[in-house]
Amino acid sequence: MIETVLFDLDGTIIDTNELIISSFLHVMEGWEHSAPWTREQIIPHMGGTLEQQMRTFSGQEEVAEYVKGYRAYNDIHHEAMVKPFPHVNEVVEALHQEGIVMGVVTTKIRPSTLKVLERFDLMKYMKSIVTVTDVTHPKPHAEPVLKAMEELGADPATTLMVGDSPVDIQSAQNAGALAAGVAWSLKGEAALSEYGPDYILQDMKDLLALTRIETGRS
Repeated sequence: MIETVLFDLDGTIIDTNELIISSFLHVMEGWEHSAPWTREQIIPHMGGTLEQQMRTFSGQEEVAEYVKGYRAYNDIHHEAMVKPFPHVNEVVEALHQEGIVMGVVTTKIRPSTLKVLERFDLMKYMKSIVTVTDVTHPKPHAEPVLKAMEELGADPATTLMVGDSPVDIQSAQNAGALAAGVAWSLKGEAALSEYGPDYILQDMKDLLALTRIETGRS
């Protein structure tokens, strides 16, 4: 029985993949200390915090300037390069009508999270929004999912976390919640399956069918 659904944002319900990769590649163009990473090398690290990724890519501990450059480029190109994944809005609306409580758990900062939710008319459905700004320990730690469930008064046994990254699955598992990976993840279905999610969604519409089956609704 699923009563609550928590969504990761980037790469799960909002297609920011090309923007993220382009932003990293842009910042790396100015690096003299190391060769830029390729698109294929960047993808496996997507899902963690921006600071964590920058430390990995640069090999340096102090990455504030890189983060600043990334966010500046990201902000300029955001409008042109970001869109919801297919069927997101219709499925979220249908889940809302079914009485499913929803929230967002993301490693994005709060301002950019609210901006994209507002832009695509998804904010009104999300009763809890937990960003990297709101926690001490980001995903894969349990804290972000636990915080969302606490805000919603949700039972872990009836809560499903949906994400495109291993850290989403691990955070859900660490919090005692159910986990669903999305097959449209750039990391690939096989990579997510290695982490033992309870479900793999091939399409957003699978989520609607899943919650209706689990809750006994027709």
